Amino acid sequence: MESSTFMLRDLPHEERPRERMMHYGAESLSQAELLAILLRTGTRRESAIHMAQRILGEAGGIRGLYDLSIEELTQMKGIGPAKAVQLKAGIELGRRMAISRMDRAVIIRSPHDAAAILTEQLRYLQKEHFVCLFLNTKNHVIAQETLSMGSLNASIVHPREVFRAAIKCSSASIICAHNHPSGDPTPSPEDISLTRRLLEAGEIVGIDVLDHLIIGDSEFVSMKEKGLM
Repeated sequence: MESSTFMLRDLPHEERPRERMMHYGAESLSQAELLAILLRTGTRRESAIHMAQRILGEAGGIRGLYDLSIEELTQMKGIGPAKAVQLKAGIELGRRMAISRMDRAVIIRSPHDAAAILTEQLRYLQKEHFVCLFLNTKNHVIAQETLSMGSLNASIVHPREVFRAAIKCSSASIICAHNHPSGDPTPSPEDISLTRRLLEAGEIVGIDVLDHLIIGDSEFVSMKEKGLM
C-alpha cells in the first residue's frame, strides 16, 4: 500500500538533510534543508525539502517566516497545527539563543560588540523595533528593552521613554538601535534627528548615549563611527 506521506528517509542518502547535518554540520545545510528537518515529513506529492522550499517562497524567505503566526502557517498547504507549532518552536528557540548571551556579563567595547547582541534579533523583523542596551559604569550590559515597534517604514520613540527606562535600571550609559526592514542600514534624516534629540536629552539627565546602531539584513551602521553623533 502506498504511503500517504513522502518521508525524508525516502530520499537518496546523500540528499537527506538529517544525515548531511550529522556528517557536515548544521552550517552546511541550506535554509530549506534546516526547515525540512523541522517539518519531518512532506505529503504524498511533495517531499519535506520541496515543501520547505515552497513555504520559504510563500513567506518571502526566513524574514517573512519569522513573522508568521501559527494561524497563518496552518493556512499554508501541507501544514497542520502540529507542524506549525514545531516551526514556531524552532524559530523561538533560535530567537532565544540569540539573546541568551544576556544571561552572562557582556562588556561593550565597540559598536561590533553591541551589533553582535542585536543583529540576529532585529534583522528579520518586518516592522521597525527600537531597542536599548543599558550599561553600567564598566560598560557591562545590565538590561535590554524594546521601547517601541513601528510601522513598516517608521519607528516612533520619544527620548523620555528611553531615559525613563535607563533611570529605572540605574544605567550609566545606553546604546540605542533599531532595524530597517528594507535591509538597508543607511541612516535616514529622521534617524539622524532622533539621535541628536537623544544626545541632548542624555546630557540633561546625565546618561551618555554611546551609539545608535541601524541594523540591516546582513550589516549595520554605527552613527558614532559615521560621525553623526
